[in-house]
Amino acid sequence: MAENLTRAERLLVREVIAKPRDVALGTASSLAQRTRVHEATASRLAKKLGFESYAEFRDAIREEFIVKADPATRVRNTLAAAQNGDILSELIGREIEALTALPEYLDSSRISEAAQALTSARRIFIFARGNAATLSTMLERRLLRMGGDVEVLSGDGRDLAEQILGFGADDMLVSFVFRRQPRHYAPLIEHAHSVGAGTLAISGSIGPALAPAPKLLLSAPRSGSNDSFQTLTVPMAITNALVLTMAQMNQDTTLERLETLGKLISNFESR
Repeated sequence: MAENLTRAERLLVREVIAKPRDVALGTASSLAQRTRVHEATASRLAKKLGFESYAEFRDAIREEFIVKADPATRVRNTLAAAQNGDILSELIGREIEALTALPEYLDSSRISEAAQALTSARRIFIFARGNAATLSTMLERRLLRMGGDVEVLSGDGRDLAEQILGFGADDMLVSFVFRRQPRHYAPLIEHAHSVGAGTLAISGSIGPALAPAPKLLLSAPRSGSNDSFQTLTVPMAITNALVLTMAQMNQDTTLERLETLGKLISNFESR
């Protein structure tokens, strides 16, 4: 979706991502004035994104960013939805529903395309913020076990700049993005694309709206509603499918390396 937007529309998207509360509480005119584009551009963007009007688009932004931004509200809504206080049953039901719907958003061909890109990469860089860091750690460990050259990007803007200084066309950037686009996502993707590096985002509902758009996108809604507690079960399933597909593509090499790892672990633990 993002690659089909005009320059003016992309400016609006960036403003929405940077200041969602201002956009949710403002008008099409105020958004247009801040980004120095015509007011009609805001209405056109809303319709291009599938909304009947700018007002409907603004309401969706309010639900996505304002309600979701309040952790207490999300947990409160989840607790209220649990019948007879049965939290476990509530969570299981939501996870089953989200996982069952996953094939509607992703198929094996897209997983295979991403797996092939990672397998072919010289180095893999992983970017994640907040709770998504859990998935970055899991992916890093599993890729290392398969012989990958992997680095998790960390720190502030200066740190990130230093870590990506050596980005090249044979490298791959994997980003985990949920709820809202992280502050440093855009410059990372822009630099990766400028040097010809591959980019992959594993994301939730926000995936199609990421700007700039990654070259490869694996996204599906997480369990729960927009204004309730959400888990990492769906993106974890996507990540595991990605890793196992890579192992399947290079089965002999992967199994040989894992057998060597098992022997090393036994040797270390016996001392």
